[in-house]
Amino acid sequence: MRQNDSLVPFIAIHPGETLKEELEARGWTQSYLAEKIGRPVQFINMIVNERKGISEDTALDFSEAFGTSAEFWMNLDVQYRLTLARQRRMKKAG
Repeated sequence: MRQNDSLVPFIAIHPGETLKEELEARGWTQSYLAEKIGRPVQFINMIVNERKGISEDTALDFSEAFGTSAEFWMNLDVQYRLTLARQRRMKKAG
């Protein structure tokens, strides 16, 4: 199967959505997470509200805080950005 034949997600899901769900599942507030990783609450809020992505350092912080892999968080961000890029290309070509 060629790359162009693969399915393209209909919507791009920002990693902030997953972060929001993870916080809710654990009963954590944004303030709690911010304190736990030593970042300002505004930093967490920007990710949750989809105004900021996940950097390598943020992925490492979330990995330690949630007991997940840093790759999990990086992959969420990369998949989001790739989906947006594919959608832009499809609009251009369409």
